[in-house]
Amino acid sequence: MADDTITATDRALLDRPLHGLLTIPPGPRRLPAPRPVWFETTADGEVALFSMADALKVRRLQADPRASFVVMTLPDEPEGWVSIEADVTVHADGAADLARRLADRYWKDTTTPEHRELLALYSREEDLRRIVLHPRRVTRGPA
Repeated sequence: MADDTITATDRALLDRPLHGLLTIPPGPRRLPAPRPVWFETTADGEVALFSMADALKVRRLQADPRASFVVMTLPDEPEGWVSIEADVTVHADGAADLARRLADRYWKDTTTPEHRELLALYSREEDLRRIVLHPRRVTRGPA
């Protein structure tokens, strides 16, 4: 089944602290290469993630604002997945707050020296970008 919105069933999977696989348009001599990312769903049914402002994915998304995104259940669970084809916007605001929320979501302990160092890096808004996926097509599997 496919449509353009994230359903309540999709959200049950997407609201778990699972990694998503983000695939962006490739460069001239590259194949598409999915990358694992932290993410959250928004109240508006979009998906938000962050990246360093100077990351290649940010430059590619600014040049070609499309992406696909997949989240799946863990291997020891019944099969389930959500796949999103999306238009993308890249924002200079809100990335630091998003990064802190996601660190709390994905790390059990944010007080380790390495995590404190990364949180300090993530607190510099000018160094980050918030990437928002606006679903164009959402498909889902078994679960």
